Amino acid sequence: MEKIASFTVNHLDLLTGVYVSRKDYVGKEVLTTFDLRMTRPNVEPVMDTAAIHALEHLCATFLRNDLEWKERVIYFGPMGCRTGCYLILAGDLKAQDILELLKKMFQFVIEFTGEIPGASAKDCGNYLDMNLSMAQYYARKYIQEVLEQIGEERMNYPKN
Repeated sequence: MEKIASFTVNHLDLLTGVYVSRKDYVGKEVLTTFDLRMTRPNVEPVMDTAAIHALEHLCATFLRNDLEWKERVIYFGPMGCRTGCYLILAGDLKAQDILELLKKMFQFVIEFTGEIPGASAKDCGNYLDMNLSMAQYYARKYIQEVLEQIGEERMNYPKN
């Protein structure tokens, strides 16, 4: 059986960053999957489930309400390894194309107050497992460590 592409990325040298994970075609439409790597694999602790769950709810809500991008949003959700999230957008895109969107999205998380959207028994299958303050910590960390000073080494996967 062939190894899937995401398992061929050298996670030993992978930094936090914004990477194009893959490009898929649905008819003539290109879907770009972004790897939003928020903690360094096998170096930093992974994000706890309550924080990443809150990030998922807040970021997905932001993206699906953003006037410029909402029609292109296919999916936002956590990686199974809990070191980041995937964002799938319609279009043939590069990391540079979404940096401002990501800054706005994570700033939204940092500034968010109140009830997390969809955090009720009626709306979510695990609504009690949310941690807004830790989600805000990770959003702040990502802006400071990645988005404010991003270079090519944080937008191109390391060579194997």
